[in-house]
Amino acid sequence: MAGISKQQASLNRWTLILSIPLFLGGWEIISRSGIVNPVLFPPPSLVAIALYGWAKEGTLLVDIAMSLSRVLVGFISGAIAGILVGILTGRYQFIENLLTPVFQLLRPIPPIAFVPIVILWFGLSELGKWFLVFWGVFFTVWIAAHLGVQKVDKNLIRAAQCLGTPEQQMLPQVLFPGSLPYIFVGLRTSISISFYTLVAAELAGTFSGIAYRIDISQQNLQVGKSLGGLIILGIISAIADKSFGVVSKKLVWWK
Repeated sequence: MAGISKQQASLNRWTLILSIPLFLGGWEIISRSGIVNPVLFPPPSLVAIALYGWAKEGTLLVDIAMSLSRVLVGFISGAIAGILVGILTGRYQFIENLLTPVFQLLRPIPPIAFVPIVILWFGLSELGKWFLVFWGVFFTVWIAAHLGVQKVDKNLIRAAQCLGTPEQQMLPQVLFPGSLPYIFVGLRTSISISFYTLVAAELAGTFSGIAYRIDISQQNLQVGKSLGGLIILGIISAIADKSFGVVSKKLVWWK
């Protein structure tokens, strides 16, 4: 395929640079044009003022820290459990037959459906928030690890067996490295899942967090603050996704 021209490359670069400014500018124009109700759809300039007021209150950083802590605990625990169980179900038919039907039954249940039950089980403790994020992450990572183990080259497994590799070493030395590309795809997908699961988690009764503050602002008709919270969630999620993508390329360089 022939390379793109300098003009096309320059156009592509400027399109990327101007994408967000054009979006914000269009948003500002539409909000102030009278086409929509500016109270319900405030322009980005007022959203920025609302974010500044949120930061000035001293609660913005606390809310971000609390939300990130819930995502991290739920994501790490869900990822570890998903990888371990996925490798086992992918390797051993008995464990697959035992667990997969149950997981396929539970997997479609959205985390937000668990909110009333979680409040009953865990009250307003952080454990309930961690559980909901864990739920959203676990099944995605489990499927990725399960499929990854089943996609490992069978010739590689036979070669390891011919060399006398015991089963307890087969998992960490052959199957786990061979399934890592699939696992990392599942992990990256789970990053976004963990952030929108966070919304359900913070609706399960709390007094801090980005999604909690969005909900309270909506109840008080502080739409600018609500939109600002959504933007913050989007920015944090995008940074986490891009950072994980960079790390995964360095760690799983053979995929």
